[in-house]
Order: sequence, then C-alpha cells, then structure tokens
Amino acid sequence: MAAADQIKSLIKSFGDGDEERFFASAMQIAASEARKGHTTFAQELKSLIEKARKNRSLSFLDRSKTIPINQSKRDLHELIEIFQPKIKLKDMILAPSVEEPLLKLVNEQQKWEVLRQHNLMPRRKLLLQGPPGCGKTMTAQAIAGELGIPVFIVRLDGLISKFMGESIAKLRLIFDAMPDHRGVYLFDEFDSIGSHRNQGQDVGEIKRVLNSFLINIEKDQSNSVIVAATNMPETLDQALFRRFDDIITYPLPNKSEIIDTIKKNLFGFKFNERINYQMLAKEAEGLNYSDIVRACEETIKEMILRGDNKLKKSELIIAIKKRKS
Repeated sequence: MAAADQIKSLIKSFGDGDEERFFASAMQIAASEARKGHTTFAQELKSLIEKARKNRSLSFLDRSKTIPINQSKRDLHELIEIFQPKIKLKDMILAPSVEEPLLKLVNEQQKWEVLRQHNLMPRRKLLLQGPPGCGKTMTAQAIAGELGIPVFIVRLDGLISKFMGESIAKLRLIFDAMPDHRGVYLFDEFDSIGSHRNQGQDVGEIKRVLNSFLINIEKDQSNSVIVAATNMPETLDQALFRRFDDIITYPLPNKSEIIDTIKKNLFGFKFNERINYQMLAKEAEGLNYSDIVRACEETIKEMILRGDNKLKKSELIIAIKKRKS
C-alpha cells in the first residue's frame, strides 16, 4: 500500500484545496504501486486520476454558472472561451516539419508522469507562426483532442485595458487557472500583445502586458499546454522566442498536400469527368488550406443547388481562381 507520507500529503492537499498537488500526490501513489508490481491497481488509479482531471476541466465553466463565484472568477469568464474538440492530428494534413514536433509534444504529454519522476518537464509551450489559414488554430484543437483535454481560447480583446495594471491582473488570472484546470491555452493573434517593446509609439499597457507575459510563462510549471499563434512573427519581441519549447513554422501547402486536401474534402463525391489532380494542384498553388477547403465546399454547394449528384471540374477551378484573385 502507499507510504504514510504520501497519504498524508494527499489528505493535506485536499484540505488546502490545492488541486494540482492533490493530483500529483495521487500519481505518486500510483507510480509507487506500479514499482511494487501492483500494476493492475496502479493502472486503475491512473485511469481514475485522469478521468477526474478531465471532468474538473470540462466542468470548470459550468460549475461557476450554478454556484456563487468571486469577482476574479467572473473576470476569468470574460477572458476565455472553452470547448472540447473532437479532431486529432491525423485529421489534419501537415508538412513533416510541422507534424514531427507536434507528435513529440503529444507523446511527452501522454507520458508526463514518467518524465516528472526523472525531474524532467514535458514539452508544453509552442509558438506557431505562418500565414493565415494554414492550420495554426486547428493545431491547438487537435492537440487537445489527442490529450482528451479542453481548449481555452484567450480573448485578447478582453485582456487589454486602458487602466494601468488591470491587464496584467487579468493575465495573471489566466496563468493562475492553468495548474487547476489542465487544458490547451490558445493565445491567437499573439502579435497583438507580443510586438517589439521598442516598436511604435505605444509605451503603455501593451508593453507592460508583454513584460508580464514573459515573467508568467517563465515561471509557469503547470501541466497545461500553452500555444501562441501569430501571422506576423517578424513583429514579435525577440525575448519571446526563447520562452517556448518549440517554434513551428507553417508553410503554404505544396502540390502533394493540395491534392490530399482536395481529395479529403471531396471524399464520397464523384466528378462528371476524369480529373487531373496535378493540374488542379497547379491551379491552387499559393492558396492556404482554408481557401482550398472553401473552394471545395463552394463546388459541393453548386452541385446541390443544381439538383445534381456529380461535381463539375469547371466549377472547382472557378472557385479556386476566385480564391486566388
């Protein structure tokens, strides 16, 4: 059975309301039982702990709607949106240079307790950069789907305040939530707060928020995943880059990836003539994934509105050219 000190730590953390330490103590007990050869019992404990963690995260916002909450909780609700995604990385078409570090992060996160037993931290801080529509936001959802945890979308428009110090206090709320509510915290359009501190005329709240973010991300030791996404990496302050475990650049899709995207989004439909996918890929070269998906959707809509059961190649080409123009 578990050592007396571990049981005392478990009970003390529960009494103190320290949720992260409570789960950490429980995982230590499970690891201890596994080392003693009680593998079935250890696995049952781990499953119960992970289920409890997931339920705590998923019910975070719902609970606050039904029980009294303090002002800080109310402020937090104004700063984040939460949902449980269904997609996974296999549902995305990714360049190898993008897919490899994402798979590494997921693998390390799934085995985080093993790494922490050796005083090692799993990958958990990503900076995603690249043109719009190339899958950065979708990546945050896919990581959450792989790990079975929710996505917390940080509303940067609600973060910035004209009152000195208020934005920093709001940012602190978000980082304080990370240990208690494990999830993927997405800072989209990150350049709105991460721009060079010596850039432009703004010497006010934005720069203080950036300094606060640098301090908070450096200090953060939670088991949540932090994802910052930007379309304009050249505007970011250089001090940000060393705070992330991985910096992933999203390229526009190449011809092979364009073909895979078209086939994936038109799966189950037939064309009214033979299709040369290499020619279609050449037509769509330079588009992002989002534009290609929308061109496919427009082609399907045209077929439905015609009352037909086959797609027209000409309509797909028109939709692609429309996106390019």
